[in-house]
Amino acid sequence: MSFLSHLISGISLGSIYAIIALGYTMVYGIAKMLNFAHGDVIMVGAYACFFMVSRYEIPAVVGVLSAVVICTLLGIIIERLAYKPLRSATSLAVLITAIGISYFLQNAAQLLWTSNPKVFNSLMGDGSVKLFDGRLSISVTAIVTIVVCVIIMLALTWFTGRTKMGKAMRACSEDKGAAQLMGINVNFTISMTFAIGSALAAIAGVLLCSAYPILTPTTGSMPGIKAFTAAVFGGIGSIPGALLGGVLLGIIEIFGKAYISTQLSDAIVFVVLIVVLLVKPTGLLGKQVQEKV
Repeated sequence: MSFLSHLISGISLGSIYAIIALGYTMVYGIAKMLNFAHGDVIMVGAYACFFMVSRYEIPAVVGVLSAVVICTLLGIIIERLAYKPLRSATSLAVLITAIGISYFLQNAAQLLWTSNPKVFNSLMGDGSVKLFDGRLSISVTAIVTIVVCVIIMLALTWFTGRTKMGKAMRACSEDKGAAQLMGINVNFTISMTFAIGSALAAIAGVLLCSAYPILTPTTGSMPGIKAFTAAVFGGIGSIPGALLGGVLLGIIEIFGKAYISTQLSDAIVFVVLIVVLLVKPTGLLGKQVQEKV
């Protein structure tokens, strides 16, 4: 039963990575930029929910919704102030700006909330579901995490394929110039992409800290890097690829900790990524795009 237990833990952790990776893959797919501050938006969402629920005793659902609203507004502000002026800048300038925003958010969190770890009590409680006469125990947090990931994936797939805004995002992803000529407001569309990605980051932050309850100003750094790895693993720019990459990455990490070494588990994850990119540089579900010059 330990194999099944590790597998479910890996899928649960991978679901969190997948939700975070969706933010990366949407922004890259539409705006063609890597928002490395995305991991720190996760941290802001977790802190927002923590203070709403723990300090002000607001119901958990309201706390999560408050965190989503705060992170959505933060994503829009970051895009307007930091990224919008760099629309025509080089990718290196955008990358340096993203790193700067990341450090700014971390240091702002330290000034506001200190660097002392906070204990984030799971919003789903400590309950578990027993299977196979009690030999297999699945926490309610893991079940909720997996279900939320599936719901978000289905909703996002429907949104991008069926709604007017979703179709505008796909058009901007293909060709911003042509989309603008067809009457699409490219700047607004990109802002909405950042808003959706940041809202997902807030949900991921709550789920992450419910499963791993220590909250610090650097909480989002490593999960953010791993989620970016998951996005590249699955094929950055692909929504199904973000899900596949996140789940596989979570499974690899948990099995690496269980059967190889807890110290080497992170290294194993990145080694697997390197191998996959050597075999298939576009990722598992990525498509080779030929640019005309």
